Amino acid sequence: MIDVRIVPDKQILGVQAAACGAAAIREALSRYGEATIVVATGASQFEMLQALVAADDIDWSKVTAFHLDEYVGLGTDHPASFRRYLEERFVGPLGGKVRFMPVDGLAEPAAEAKRLNGLIGGRRIDVCFAGIGENCHLAFNDPPADFETDDPYIIVTLDEACRRQQFGEGWFPSLEAVPQRAISMSVRQILKSALIVLSVSDTRKAQATRDALEGEVTPLHPASILQRHERTVAFVDPAAASLLSRS
Repeated sequence: MIDVRIVPDKQILGVQAAACGAAAIREALSRYGEATIVVATGASQFEMLQALVAADDIDWSKVTAFHLDEYVGLGTDHPASFRRYLEERFVGPLGGKVRFMPVDGLAEPAAEAKRLNGLIGGRRIDVCFAGIGENCHLAFNDPPADFETDDPYIIVTLDEACRRQQFGEGWFPSLEAVPQRAISMSVRQILKSALIVLSVSDTRKAQATRDALEGEVTPLHPASILQRHERTVAFVDPAAASLLSRS
């Protein structure tokens, strides 16, 4: 069952989500001497990342951060590059102390996925920070998502709803400019995280939030698979929670 926490606004949502994840990172550092996390991008992560990089008492030199997903064909010179997003909002503010494992959007996709699979395979993942899409996707696993593959990273084709969301949020000048493919962490790999911290805001996400948190678990609503994860905490603002039975 997902621990759903409805918070007053997006700023507080980010602060509380970051605090939840930071506590888990500190716990992993204390127990294992190092921590491995997964970081996400998009508008839902702005406030969370701002609060996370300001968290006290985390030795970031002992933290490895994997990158959730990236468009195929986009380099860091493009403003919509997720690698660029994380370098500007996460790696840079930490002074480069964190060991960042980005997805290279300019690399040959199959070779890049294989490289990443070799890096993350068998690792303990302490925290995964994520959001959900307007189409209920989890990372770039659009519906119908593959719930069966064990490959940690896969190459996916983005559906039109996903691409319209990226255009609508202003990351691209036109729908046609949004790439058709991406390299994404798979659903099964995400579920291997000991803790998953979801940040979900905006009325645009209300239907997807209801489908993910209260609907049937189905590949047609990829984030609904989180209902089967042992420890997911979803921080949701009132707009995104507006269709929940518990709001």
